[in-house]
Amino acid sequence: MNHRINYLGFLSLLALIAILGWQTENTGLYGFFGFAYYLRYFWVIPDEFFRFNVQKAATFAFMSEMISLVLFMFVCVYIYGIAKAVPMAFALSFAVAILAFSVALIGFEWKERKGAEND
Repeated sequence: MNHRINYLGFLSLLALIAILGWQTENTGLYGFFGFAYYLRYFWVIPDEFFRFNVQKAATFAFMSEMISLVLFMFVCVYIYGIAKAVPMAFALSFAVAILAFSVALIGFEWKERKGAEND
Protein backbone atom coordinates (compact mmCIF):
# COMPACT_ATOMS: atom_id res chain seq x y z
CA MET A 1 0.00 0.00 0.00
CA ASN A 2 1.39 3.36 -1.02
CA HIS A 3 0.62 5.71 1.86
CA ARG A 4 1.51 9.30 1.09
CA ILE A 5 2.44 11.47 4.05
CA ASN A 6 0.45 14.64 4.63
CA TYR A 7 3.00 17.36 5.27
CA LEU A 8 0.41 19.69 6.77
CA GLY A 9 0.64 17.58 9.92
CA PHE A 10 4.17 18.83 10.50
CA LEU A 11 2.72 22.22 11.48
CA SER A 12 1.82 20.52 14.74
CA LEU A 13 5.52 20.53 15.64
CA LEU A 14 5.20 24.27 16.30
CA ALA A 15 3.21 23.32 19.40
CA LEU A 16 6.53 22.30 20.95
CA ILE A 17 7.40 26.01 21.22
CA ALA A 18 4.76 26.23 23.94
CA ILE A 19 6.93 23.94 26.07
CA LEU A 20 9.60 26.64 25.94
CA GLY A 21 7.01 29.02 27.34
CA TRP A 22 6.51 26.68 30.25
CA GLN A 23 10.26 26.33 30.82
CA THR A 24 11.00 30.05 30.55
CA GLU A 25 7.74 31.18 32.20
CA ASN A 26 6.94 33.25 29.10
CA THR A 27 3.18 32.93 28.92
CA GLY A 28 3.13 34.56 25.48
CA LEU A 29 4.36 31.31 23.97
CA TYR A 30 1.38 29.29 25.18
CA GLY A 31 -0.54 30.31 22.08
CA PHE A 32 1.58 27.88 20.09
CA PHE A 33 -0.39 25.02 21.68
CA GLY A 34 -3.03 25.85 19.07
CA PHE A 35 -0.83 24.25 16.41
CA ALA A 36 -1.51 20.86 18.01
CA TYR A 37 -4.75 20.92 15.99
CA TYR A 38 -2.72 20.07 12.89
CA LEU A 39 -1.85 16.62 14.31
CA ARG A 40 -5.07 15.35 12.76
CA TYR A 41 -3.72 15.89 9.25
CA PHE A 42 -1.25 13.01 9.62
CA TRP A 43 -4.31 10.74 9.21
CA VAL A 44 -5.82 12.63 6.25
CA ILE A 45 -4.92 11.26 2.82
CA PRO A 46 -3.76 14.22 0.68
CA ASP A 47 -5.76 13.77 -2.50
CA GLU A 48 -6.11 16.38 -5.25
CA PHE A 49 -9.18 18.03 -3.76
CA PHE A 50 -7.50 18.32 -0.35
CA ARG A 51 -4.46 19.95 -1.96
CA PHE A 52 -6.76 22.35 -3.81
CA ASN A 53 -8.48 23.30 -0.55
CA VAL A 54 -5.10 23.88 1.11
CA GLN A 55 -4.05 26.05 -1.84
CA LYS A 56 -7.26 28.12 -1.62
CA ALA A 57 -6.86 28.54 2.15
CA ALA A 58 -3.20 29.52 1.78
CA THR A 59 -4.02 32.08 -0.89
CA PHE A 60 -6.71 33.59 1.34
CA ALA A 61 -4.31 33.65 4.30
CA PHE A 62 -1.55 35.31 2.26
CA MET A 63 -3.85 38.05 1.01
CA SER A 64 -5.24 38.55 4.51
CA GLU A 65 -1.73 38.92 5.87
CA MET A 66 -0.67 41.45 3.25
CA ILE A 67 -3.75 43.61 3.79
CA SER A 68 -3.59 43.37 7.58
CA LEU A 69 0.13 44.22 7.57
CA VAL A 70 -0.58 47.61 6.03
CA LEU A 71 -3.43 48.28 8.45
CA PHE A 72 -1.46 47.12 11.50
CA MET A 73 1.55 49.18 10.44
CA PHE A 74 -0.48 52.40 10.53
CA VAL A 75 -2.23 51.49 13.77
CA CYS A 76 0.97 50.37 15.51
CA VAL A 77 2.86 53.52 14.50
CA TYR A 78 0.09 55.54 16.05
CA ILE A 79 -0.06 53.45 19.25
CA TYR A 80 3.54 52.34 19.86
CA GLY A 81 5.66 54.73 17.81
CA ILE A 82 7.92 53.91 14.89
CA ALA A 83 10.49 51.84 16.79
CA LYS A 84 8.06 49.17 18.00
CA ALA A 85 5.60 49.40 15.11
CA VAL A 86 7.39 47.13 12.63
CA PRO A 87 7.88 44.02 14.81
CA MET A 88 4.43 44.39 16.35
CA ALA A 89 2.73 44.81 12.95
CA PHE A 90 4.54 41.79 11.52
CA ALA A 91 3.63 39.66 14.54
CA LEU A 92 -0.01 40.66 14.37
CA SER A 93 -0.24 40.09 10.62
CA PHE A 94 1.38 36.66 11.06
CA ALA A 95 -1.25 35.80 13.66
CA VAL A 96 -3.97 36.96 11.25
CA ALA A 97 -2.50 34.75 8.51
CA ILE A 98 -2.42 31.64 10.71
CA LEU A 99 -5.95 32.27 11.91
CA ALA A 100 -7.21 32.98 8.38
CA PHE A 101 -5.58 29.81 7.03
CA SER A 102 -7.00 27.64 9.79
CA VAL A 103 -10.52 29.06 9.57
CA ALA A 104 -10.58 28.91 5.76
CA LEU A 105 -9.32 25.32 5.69
CA ILE A 106 -11.87 24.26 8.29
CA GLY A 107 -14.57 25.99 6.28
CA PHE A 108 -13.55 24.29 3.03
CA GLU A 109 -13.42 20.90 4.75
CA TRP A 110 -16.84 21.47 6.32
CA LYS A 111 -18.25 22.48 2.94
CA GLU A 112 -16.74 19.37 1.33
CA ARG A 113 -18.09 17.11 4.08
CA LYS A 114 -21.52 18.71 3.79
CA GLY A 115 -21.48 18.13 0.02
CA ALA A 116 -20.46 14.51 0.51
CA GLU A 117 -23.46 13.95 2.80
CA ASN A 118 -25.81 15.12 0.05
CA ASP A 119 -24.48 12.57 -2.49
